Amino acid sequence: MEDIVLRLSEVQEISGALVALYDGSDRLRYANRAFREVYFIDPGEMPLWADIMRRNFALSRGTIIRAASFEEWLVSTQARRGKVGFRAFETDLFDGRWLWMTETVDTEGWMLCIASDITSIRATERKVRQDRDFALKVAQTDELTGIPNRRFVLARAEEIIARATAVPDNNCGCLAILDLDNFKNINDRFGHAAGDIVLRDFAITIHGMVRRLDSMGRIGGEEFALVLPGACLPDAENIVERMLLQVRQSKPLSIDPAFGYTFSAGIAQARPGDTLDRLYERADKALYRAKLGGRNRICLEGEPRNEPAAAI
Repeated sequence: MEDIVLRLSEVQEISGALVALYDGSDRLRYANRAFREVYFIDPGEMPLWADIMRRNFALSRGTIIRAASFEEWLVSTQARRGKVGFRAFETDLFDGRWLWMTETVDTEGWMLCIASDITSIRATERKVRQDRDFALKVAQTDELTGIPNRRFVLARAEEIIARATAVPDNNCGCLAILDLDNFKNINDRFGHAAGDIVLRDFAITIHGMVRRLDSMGRIGGEEFALVLPGACLPDAENIVERMLLQVRQSKPLSIDPAFGYTFSAGIAQARPGDTLDRLYERADKALYRAKLGGRNRICLEGEPRNEPAAAI
């Protein structure tokens, strides 16, 4: 077996295809010669994927990123990266090459990336597929915040339901519904433009704290959904509690340095035989109890909370 693994590694090293393996934290753990050359990675170096993209963007090399703001592009891209078991897409490089990239993700979040050079395909055909990929991304993205929309994130919720039904003895995941507290008052006091700033700040803050396997999306208005594969209720509560603490410290409005905002959350765990409507309803009812209990708190399905909210 060791001989096979060694031979596989040797063949990958001389292959023209780009091969890379990332761990669950999106840190590069293996890259063959072709991949290292395209993305300017030294042998033995193990940077985070975001850092590879950031430094190459700054030097106009590697993948062409058509965005005025790299950080906004990064949030939008990471919100979809590694959220499904397999995806394929096309990307172009600054050196003129065009790649067909595939990403395969296991249950622990490790990702195998393989890319092939398809530069020889006619430019007109590439343009058609590029337009198709762009349209798909737009259809899955919330325009205001840049994170996934209702369609994308609820599709991820249906996946944890399917796992719960297929493997009923495992913790197959939770759905959390997050809702900004007193959001109408923010709009009334500071204006809708300020409300948009708060929504974007919330999306970026929460997105920066999710695991790569997790998915966050905007359901509508000031309501968001967080899908946590593999998490039981106590795990999900701990994750959202850290988010609650982080958001309490956020100060997104320069017009009022004393301004702060909070959110409330309801969490439900996927069960065998669940439907999306039933899972969502349980999480939504838990959210309702959190609101009635004083806001700025978390409630789990079937477990009302009565403790006072932390001081802002």
